[in-house]
Amino acid sequence: MGSVSSGPVAAGPGEQHSTTVLVRYFASARAASGVDEELVRLPGGASVADAVAELRRLHPGDLPRILEAASFLLDGLAVRDTARELPDGSELDVLPPFAGG
Repeated sequence: MGSVSSGPVAAGPGEQHSTTVLVRYFASARAASGVDEELVRLPGGASVADAVAELRRLHPGDLPRILEAASFLLDGLAVRDTARELPDGSELDVLPPFAGG
């Protein structure tokens, strides 16, 4: 007879939990990244700051400069603390400073 486990299963050796985030770019961030949006896979427990570091790595041209001044929305809410953990399947919007008034 076998047993049935009803609780969570821990990752085995070689398996790693990851977080996938949909990153959406606007205005000059879109131009610098060359895409409207992309899925970014990060280690489980990654923060907004970790995602931004990965975006710098993925798009080393003009995007890192834009990210320095950008604002971020996580699932539609303004991010005030970039140490905030990213839930798996969340959306992160990159909003560069907009000119005008």
